[in-house]
Amino acid sequence: MKRPPFCPVSKLEKLLLATDRSKFSEGPLREAISFAKKCSSKLYVISVLETNPEYETIGSEYFEKEEEEVVNHLKSIKTRAEGEGLKCETIFCSGNEPYQYIVDEAAEKNIDMIVIGRRGRKGLAKLLMGSVAAKVIGYAPCKVLVVPKAAKIGYQKILVATDGSKHSIAAVAEAISIARHCGSSVMAISSWLTDGEQTGARLNTGYVLEMARKEGIDAEAVNPRGRSYESIVETAGGRGVDLIVMGAYGKTGFKKILMGSTTERVIGLSGCAVMVITA
Repeated sequence: MKRPPFCPVSKLEKLLLATDRSKFSEGPLREAISFAKKCSSKLYVISVLETNPEYETIGSEYFEKEEEEVVNHLKSIKTRAEGEGLKCETIFCSGNEPYQYIVDEAAEKNIDMIVIGRRGRKGLAKLLMGSVAAKVIGYAPCKVLVVPKAAKIGYQKILVATDGSKHSIAAVAEAISIARHCGSSVMAISSWLTDGEQTGARLNTGYVLEMARKEGIDAEAVNPRGRSYESIVETAGGRGVDLIVMGAYGKTGFKKILMGSTTERVIGLSGCAVMVITA
């Protein structure tokens, strides 16, 4: 499929938008349509109606009403997307594990990127993004874009977080690719807590600067002292970052059920969209 030259991502032929009908789905929907238009992507839209044991006690009428609302929601998105000149296919599922249907559809249709929302939270709950989104990222066969409700994605300044792990190296490659396509600048961040970690943090960002310079991309390194997720969120907010790119997991390893704590907390606290690379 031929892509317009301003498509920000090098391969984005198929997009999968996961929507749950909530007010937090508008941001992801808007950005998914924007990506699909810029990249001539086919847009798939999935909504999963989570089954509830209570349906057995209150009768099937309630479930049927919920199903009708989901189907109508998907129809409205399809109409909106086709009104923008896009090819759009909707997918309705029901079951106990919504994330599994999203991941399975992404694998079956060879999706290039999943777009999903982040629910609004307060206080300590902001440190967790929600189990469905976390599990989607944990099992996704492709990159995942998490979009807060009010976020509008730009590409002038991209922040890439790196700790030297294979996942963050993949994130660096993605950030540089986006910057090359869009003429963006890249800011590399690697934080440290103890004196013994400072040299490693500088080496991590130095790698990014070297890669960026080879591509003729403006880049700078930031090595603050502090906890990783706090440093990333504070830097993104204070420096007008348009998009954060990071790996799903860091050097400390991971569990498929939940992402690495740094990535999950950044997504929960950040005001801008976060692209998670799952390589």
